[in-house]
Amino acid sequence: MGTPAIPSDVMLFCSVLFHDDAPAGRAIGALKDAYGATVYESDPMPFTYTSYYEDELGSPVNRILVAFQTPVPRDCLPDVKLRTNTVEKTFSDRARRAVNLDPGILSLENICLATTKPYSHRIYLKCGIWAEVTLMYRKDSYQALPWTYPDYASSEMIRIFNSLRERYKEMSRCRGA
Repeated sequence: MGTPAIPSDVMLFCSVLFHDDAPAGRAIGALKDAYGATVYESDPMPFTYTSYYEDELGSPVNRILVAFQTPVPRDCLPDVKLRTNTVEKTFSDRARRAVNLDPGILSLENICLATTKPYSHRIYLKCGIWAEVTLMYRKDSYQALPWTYPDYASSEMIRIFNSLRERYKEMSRCRGA
């Protein structure tokens, strides 16, 4: 029989999709108010993997990836996703989002995203929120899975997550010392 144990805390991150810089900056500010200082904020990156968000957000769509300094419990995803949904609504204009916020957690083992959409490879958590293992760490790098979104499977995003993993490892060593 296995003995249950509470796993180590993880790094919280959020993908911010937007067309207009102003609401994106304010949304990132709201995330910092909620989750503290960031250890990483990407420059805006063109989001060209799908046109799905253009009708709502406008065109062109860009992404900023932010990662937070303070580690969080692995079971925080439902609460974080509900909060990011509230932030999205705060910056909405006539029921149209100005930003799309997709939170996730980074661990040594994987990258997990929170979602409101069920699917065969997603696990229900609570409050209408599901978790998806999006990338798995294997052979010295995060690796895409058959269902990984193309943007998360891109070499640019995997490079960013591998770099964040190294930062997370260093932060974990410092906390343990």
